[in-house]
Amino acid sequence: MFTGLIEEVGHIKNIITTSNIKNFTVKCFKVLDKLKLGDSVSINGVCQTVTKINNDSFSFDTIAETLSKTTFNSLSYGDNVNLERALTLTSRLDGHIVQGHIDAQGKIIQINKLEKKVEFYVAFPQEFKHFLAHTGSICIDGISLTVADIFDYSFKVAIIPTTLENTIAKNYKIGSEVNLEFDIIGKYIYSILSKNTSSNLSNFISQPDF
Repeated sequence: MFTGLIEEVGHIKNIITTSNIKNFTVKCFKVLDKLKLGDSVSINGVCQTVTKINNDSFSFDTIAETLSKTTFNSLSYGDNVNLERALTLTSRLDGHIVQGHIDAQGKIIQINKLEKKVEFYVAFPQEFKHFLAHTGSICIDGISLTVADIFDYSFKVAIIPTTLENTIAKNYKIGSEVNLEFDIIGKYIYSILSKNTSSNLSNFISQPDF
């Protein structure tokens, strides 16, 4: 589990493709502190398992299913990536609960640069629209953000300068593809309510443990 607060921006040091698996090596510094083999790390919002650790980098294997659901297939040597180590029981839970399981890919379709923030409009598959809520949480490339507005085929987020400078969001341009993870709380609520028809929904809501 993660928080969506990026610890460090690393960069792709090496990529090895074998069969349906890609092995990535990421150069970084801060994230290596106390990192162990088998630990989980969020790379652009994707939870991956550490398979090798060197003095200035770590490696992980990405399977075909993950490659097809995320932007990892388009990663190249030298690309920057957002990094976050997994949450521990003694960590502060800032941001929001992030699993590292990507739901869909989105695309930046509009960018508005304002005085104290930059607004990004993100197009996304409509089957996920019911997971969005105004001022609710959304994870973009591992970054915990707040949904500022929702439109027919897109949503808007606003990113402050500090977040821009410390994440790969500063490199976004129109057409950039991004990994999206919708809020797990919204998913659970939708799952519970979708199993209850309108005829018994009132009884469900009135239950003491709702």
